[in-house]
This record gives sequence, structure tokens and C-alpha cells, in this order.
Amino acid sequence: MQEMTISGIHHITAIAGDPQRNMDFYAELLGLRLVKLTVNFDDPGTYHFYFGNALGTPGSILTFFPWAGVRRGNVGNGQVSATTFAVPMGSLGYWRERLPRSDTSVQEAVERFGERVLGFSDPDGLPLEMVETTHSQCGQWTGSPVPAECGICGFHSATLSEEGYEKTAALLHDVMGLRYVGKEDNRFRYRAPGDQPAALVDVLCTPDRPLGRLGAGTVHHIAWRTPDDARQLAWRKTLVDGGYNVSPVMDRTYFQSIYYREPGGVLFEIATDPPGFALDEAPEHLGERLMLPPQFERHRTTVEQSLPRLTLPNQKQAVSR
Repeated sequence: MQEMTISGIHHITAIAGDPQRNMDFYAELLGLRLVKLTVNFDDPGTYHFYFGNALGTPGSILTFFPWAGVRRGNVGNGQVSATTFAVPMGSLGYWRERLPRSDTSVQEAVERFGERVLGFSDPDGLPLEMVETTHSQCGQWTGSPVPAECGICGFHSATLSEEGYEKTAALLHDVMGLRYVGKEDNRFRYRAPGDQPAALVDVLCTPDRPLGRLGAGTVHHIAWRTPDDARQLAWRKTLVDGGYNVSPVMDRTYFQSIYYREPGGVLFEIATDPPGFALDEAPEHLGERLMLPPQFERHRTTVEQSLPRLTLPNQKQAVSR
């Protein structure tokens, strides 16, 4: 039997407000590549943006459901309370100057587990961080407006805010196989096995913090990596046997997914690495046109008419109604 492993973060999905503002921030200011422009499976009148590195490899993918006019959420317990990018050593000074161009509030850099961390937020208030690390593996998109020596290399880690600590820690360590790294104050760090990027997760124990409320500026779920369908099914059985309510396998076109909630309330997903974003577009043309899941393709005209007008990054054309 093949070894069951969670090799790190696959993707993180958040909620945004205005679609154009969201795209401009992540593609133009942060320099991420729009690797897929598609729609929400449950609401095809809403975009689903996938941002990542050159090929959108697992561990680099930040996705958004942008709903214009959606109310602002509250970040709190039971949520991913910070999404942290990896950037090359010596690049935080560049970002300290670049980020305020979009009226982004930037915090003073601090040290955490021996690494420098710069905190900021996106236009919807989503908490973000950058960490200078020697472990970054870029695969950076050459079309990025950010120079390669400063570019985002994918995720460094994510922070889960929890009222309690022990049950979430037991799931991460005893069930999912992440290794305990250490603690700083009320922050407990875990690492996925192997030498993959995006392998870290922090559990922040904040018993006095209120529960988070979904809305713009909050994370909807965090997805973990597994190599293939067979090991995903094995994970599903393990979790069900452990008493977790786990969804059936869901076809998300670019990966297969199962979902469950960890004890503190954060929605977890386990997603397969394949087939990836080059399934329906050539790698050099990722994100250049609206791609629809097969079940919506025959309704393309209606779907396109329902979507807001959107100007794509580094292009003059528009996806129009």
C-alpha cells in the first residue's frame, strides 16, 4: 500500500467583494499569475479566480469567490486568520514600499520562529503576510510586474485561530501526520512531512476572540495536498472512521476534493495534485479566457451575460456581458 501523506497546503479559498478590484490587487500589485478564470460551481453567475505561480502548482494557489456588494466578514476563531506568502530573502524592503501604493495598511515587520514577517491586508480586509525564507521555491511567472528577486514564491504557511487548541492539534498531528515544530506564546507550529513548499500551519489559541463570520475579507476554506485519487479515498476512509463528517468526492475539474470540518470549525479540504490547470489551456495561455466546467459549457452565452464586465491583467480585452 502506498504511504498516505499530506504534503502541505494545496490551496486557500477566500471571499472578496468587487471582482475587478480583487483581480487588480493580486495580479497587478502582488504580481501573481491569474492561472484560471472560471465560475463558482454552486453559483455560475459568480467568478472563481485562481491566482498562483507560473503554472499554478499546488502550494501556490489562492482562489477567490468575488461577490460585488457582499457584506464584510469578521475574522475570528474557527477561521484561517492569516494567509502567509513566501518571498526571497532581503525582499521585504521592496514590499514595504510597494504595498502602500494601493492604500494597503502595512504593519511593522516582526520576527516569528526566526523569520521576518510583514503583515498587511487586501482591499477587503483579508489578513495577509509575507515571510522572508531561504526555503522559497518560486516557479515565478515571467510576466509578473514584480521583479523575480522579490516575487512571491507561493505559500509559506497559514494560521488557524481557535478557541481551544488540543483537539485541532490532535487532528493535525495524530490523524493527518503533521509534525509538531514548536511554540511561541500561544502559537503552535506544525509541518507536513517531506520537503515540499507550503508545508507549515500555525494554530493560534485565542480563547477570548469571538467566532469569525464569513463575508468579504475572510477565508472560506483551506485545502491540503494529496498525490492522487487513491490516497484521497484512503484519507476519506480514515477520517470517517475517526468520526468526522466527510463529503463525497467532488470533481472540481482541476482537482478532486473532499471536505470536512476540524474540531475548531475551520473547513478543511483534501485536494488531489492532478490533473492541474493545464487540463484545458496551454501553460503559456493560462487565465486568458473564461473556462467553464463541462456542465455549464452549453450555457456559455447565458453564463457570460450574467457575469460582471472584467478587464484581465496585462490585457486590453475585456470579458464582457
